[in-house]
Amino acid sequence: MENWLVKRAKLDPDKIALILEHADFTFSELNSTVQLFASKLFASGIRQNDPVALFSDNCFNGYVAILALQQLGARTIFLDTELPQETLRYQINDCQPKTILISDSVNKTELDQIVWSKTMMSDILSLKKNYSYQPLTEFNEQDVSAIFYTPNADKHDTGVMLTYGNYFYSAIGTALNLGINKQDAWVLSLPLFNVPGFIIIMRSLIYGIGVYLIDGFDIDHINKVLINEHATIISLTPTRLRELLNALPKGERYNDKFRCIFLGTGQIDNWTLLRCNMLDIPVLQSYGMTETTSNISALNFNDAEIKTGSCGQPFFTTQIRITNINQDNIGNIEVKSPTVAVGYLNNHELYQQRFTEDGFFKTGDVGYLDDDNFLYIKGRQADLIHSHNEIIYPEEVENIYHSINGIIDICVVGIDDQDGKEVPIAYLTTQDNAFLTSESLNEFGKHNLIDYQVPTEFRLIDKFPKSTNGKILRNRLLNLQYRVI
Repeated sequence: MENWLVKRAKLDPDKIALILEHADFTFSELNSTVQLFASKLFASGIRQNDPVALFSDNCFNGYVAILALQQLGARTIFLDTELPQETLRYQINDCQPKTILISDSVNKTELDQIVWSKTMMSDILSLKKNYSYQPLTEFNEQDVSAIFYTPNADKHDTGVMLTYGNYFYSAIGTALNLGINKQDAWVLSLPLFNVPGFIIIMRSLIYGIGVYLIDGFDIDHINKVLINEHATIISLTPTRLRELLNALPKGERYNDKFRCIFLGTGQIDNWTLLRCNMLDIPVLQSYGMTETTSNISALNFNDAEIKTGSCGQPFFTTQIRITNINQDNIGNIEVKSPTVAVGYLNNHELYQQRFTEDGFFKTGDVGYLDDDNFLYIKGRQADLIHSHNEIIYPEEVENIYHSINGIIDICVVGIDDQDGKEVPIAYLTTQDNAFLTSESLNEFGKHNLIDYQVPTEFRLIDKFPKSTNGKILRNRLLNLQYRVI
């Protein structure tokens, strides 16, 4: 395939490609800026297939750096700017980058004590001479372009290797589902160092649409963009969606061209969906993971109302099946798709273990397909609570409790009781004026859940540990200080 940025600059030179708070860039202008940056990276010694770690927030230079590294054919290793030093050290030692390219706008404290080659973007940009180089003329769909670390694959973070082919088929599946057109403009508020954020950059080149780049999750600014600008789509997690709704000024509506919230990373509670319906905000739930290059199924506009709670049908490019079905008719979700990653960095054995004999990827999630082949997610297999002879699906319980006024967030996990049997307990954060007691929460559960699903204890905490895209990190909850209410 012809170099996507170069191709798009030829096809749509004057179309807006990137919208910042105080400036817009056409595809032609973006291409010129990227090629200049790439030439200076080339002068600094970066070559094709070189591993280069990127430590950047959602800033303009970070956006340009991603595309510039692709022009050189380098492999970009995305580092999460919120990671603790110990985790960063492990990832850097694992991927062995030629250098770490650092945005000047990020807090690099955690990197300071790590002995490794580091290059500030400002140092690259300050090079005076323009260096002659030739960008890649073609992208080979089999070439590894980027590596994203995920904590889910092993006890250590594992580098997921994604190719240009992965990006392309991911974009095609999403476009066929959403009916993308040239008038669309996607809001990029998720971190670009995670796949759901990064893939929006690739979609922009493949579709020829504009991207609103928003640094940090500035809730008020995002709402203003959705109200006053011509943004049509925004990718969000359920947590981020709730935050936006809570901050939406009374009586305001999103702009007339706004099409949908593309929702991923976990189930959405019914109360939040109801609020969106009342505000005429379409929500299309989706399903995907780092290893599948983001979304592989999603609701479309025609099915959003009649299949509420579903993540839609598998994309045209994807096969999904359910295996090892239990007594609740819930089973393991397995996937076959050209969007599945080509490997785990330095861990081929683990990668092979994730596949069945007939080539399906074992996602580690559980759910079911209804009679119309719509996918419903019940959670991570590792998060299920086995209470006596029953299975508790934590997100199902959380969904019910989210309807209680005063609860900000709630997360249910399993612990062993005095008899060594697993029971559910709930961690929650509440609004300042909320008056909630264990008795009232227990009573609510008994009226809305089966007895064995009701948490045996309600633990109030100050703040949930979350990933940079807002997902609650369940495996860190048991180490938190709490107060039983």
